[in-house]
Amino acid sequence: MNKWLVSVSILLALTVGSAQAAGDAGAGKTKSATCLACHGADGNSVNALWPKLAGQHPSYIKKQLLEFKGGARKNDLMSPMATPLSEQDMDDLAAYFSSQTQTPGTAAADQVELGASIYRAGNAATDVAACMACHGPSGMGNPGAKFPRISGQHAAYVEKMLKDFRSGDRANDNAKMMRNVVARMTDKEIAAVAQYVQGLR
Repeated sequence: MNKWLVSVSILLALTVGSAQAAGDAGAGKTKSATCLACHGADGNSVNALWPKLAGQHPSYIKKQLLEFKGGARKNDLMSPMATPLSEQDMDDLAAYFSSQTQTPGTAAADQVELGASIYRAGNAATDVAACMACHGPSGMGNPGAKFPRISGQHAAYVEKMLKDFRSGDRANDNAKMMRNVVARMTDKEIAAVAQYVQGLR
């Protein structure tokens, strides 16, 4: 499983390339007025169930907006917000939020050991792949493959997304990569990884 995941990650990175969104951050700031209530003026949401967008890869932000608009990803709040956006709007919003500085998070001390173990090495006994195979040692992701930056992300949001992938409530991952990884993760492992990720820098 781990070798397969690494191979697919490399293939996707090479296939997709390293193109970045060609948006205008200044225009994106103006267009972000409707985003501020949930994601914050600088992309750092105060509600831990809503993701931080500051410092996220523009290619990933645009992918999610396109999929909210097209229905590949569904959310009662985000889907209606994405529907009227043009691709240029998405590029501009992605450029703006990616240019912002993310506020750091802190991991719960009692979760770090297990979280670090799963994140860095996976769980061979249950065939859970290491998170860093796609998201990198420091959680910065891979913009070319549209693997998101997860370092510093709210633990509550990360935990919810992992459980949504596991249940199938979220299914917009390439080649079922996330769904295959989390299918064998326990609630305890998911919570620990989410806390570890929140403290990554």
